[in-house]
Amino acid sequence: MARFRKSVTALLAAVLALAPLQAFAFSRVKDLVDVQGIRDNMLVGYGLVVGLNGSGDSLRNAPFTQQSLNTILERLGVNTRGTTMQTKDVAAVMVTANLPAFAAQGTRIDVSVSALGDAKSLQGGTLVVTPLFGADGEIYSLAQGPVAVGGFSAQGQGASVTRGVPTAGRIANGAIVEREIGFKLADAQSIKLSLRNPDLTTATRIADAVNAYLGGSIAVVSDPSTVHLVVPTSYKGGVVGLLTDVEQLKVTPDEPAKVVIDENSGVIVMGSDVRVSTVAIAQGNLTIRVTETPQASQPAPFSQGTTQVLPRTQIQVDDSHGNKMAVLAQGASLHQLVDGLNALGVGPRDIISILQAIKAAGALQAEIEVVG
Repeated sequence: MARFRKSVTALLAAVLALAPLQAFAFSRVKDLVDVQGIRDNMLVGYGLVVGLNGSGDSLRNAPFTQQSLNTILERLGVNTRGTTMQTKDVAAVMVTANLPAFAAQGTRIDVSVSALGDAKSLQGGTLVVTPLFGADGEIYSLAQGPVAVGGFSAQGQGASVTRGVPTAGRIANGAIVEREIGFKLADAQSIKLSLRNPDLTTATRIADAVNAYLGGSIAVVSDPSTVHLVVPTSYKGGVVGLLTDVEQLKVTPDEPAKVVIDENSGVIVMGSDVRVSTVAIAQGNLTIRVTETPQASQPAPFSQGTTQVLPRTQIQVDDSHGNKMAVLAQGASLHQLVDGLNALGVGPRDIISILQAIKAAGALQAEIEVVG
């Protein structure tokens, strides 16, 4: 019996080893699409930060700060027209925020504060009441509160140090929503799903998953970035219930073969579907390095000689004679491509040039996108 169990175990292990392994990368529809109409809205405002310890705007170089200070003091009953102010405890700032969808009146949102003039730091400052406007010019929120700054700056007579950005900060829950954006989702009879990464195959898979779940032609693909859904009249919960169920459906998204290159940092990101036709690659550079290390020659004691500087030059030549030519077979995968490039012993920036040369030769079956 023990021998039989061992034989069965070995057979199962052999079958599992020979069976192709398929990786499933399921994603929820909720993570792939946005519902048209449900979106954030940008808010912006101009205000003053007070309470700075001498690190604010110099009013002579920032006249808009003085004008704003005069205006706010007049509203509080203080007349400062015609006087010259010397305070450096005030800074003009731009205040920005995102108004979330369905944000109710009275709820709080975070705001970002950035210096507009020549202020050195916003550390310890407090933003006074600042209206935040939408793209239509209407006031949607009011911001106020102490500014939290992550960076700092210190300076002495002989040295200075700066960490982070001391002229930008954030106020958590620093704005109160005063106006709501009207959008009645529950009354919609049809909705549109917008893919975050437009792709015709992914859109079709989403529509097929929705139709298979509901048992009808509810979802229709109009273009690679849009899937239309018609809300069934008898569906429990209406459009809200439909979206709740559709968002939990799992779909395997498709992606085009793409190579993303950031030439500034030397970062290379390649998708799993990148393929390379048969190609031979060789890489080599002639590098000549010249190093000057002059040395001082001191005269012997009591010789009345002078100190002489003797040149010392070192020349190093690297012709990359150890590099070899690598051959990538037809249909090489991403893993084989990386192994082949690593076999050449080249760095990321040389790999960027090699990938561009392979693309120019027509052997790289992928799109190259250069960023940065």
